[in-house]
Amino acid sequence: MIVKKGKLEKCDCTIIHQDVVTSVKEHMPEVEQFYDLADLFKVFGDSTRVKILYALFSAEMCVCDIAVLLNMTQSAISHQLRILKQARLIKYRKEGKVVYYSLDDDHVKGIFDQGLSHINEK
Repeated sequence: MIVKKGKLEKCDCTIIHQDVVTSVKEHMPEVEQFYDLADLFKVFGDSTRVKILYALFSAEMCVCDIAVLLNMTQSAISHQLRILKQARLIKYRKEGKVVYYSLDDDHVKGIFDQGLSHINEK
């Protein structure tokens, strides 16, 4: 029986559906993978990093370009780029003294697009 408590529903039964629990448990990733996934989602939890990723969808950019685009200091942008690089969401290449940043792979845009699609659902 389902008991409504406020807007949340609470299951008031004591029956365990062991077949379902066993089936789901067999397909659960290792605990470390959940920690890694949570860390990845934390990276998307900062609006500046999300803006940087969005900018890099369109073009490879250097720190100076990103700083001007987002009206921030180069130091602040460099800090965020370091976090994005550690999360393997972006990569870089050097051309003389200039370092250009771009998305690491197509998965990054896919993650972003899925998030946008979700928040735009009505």
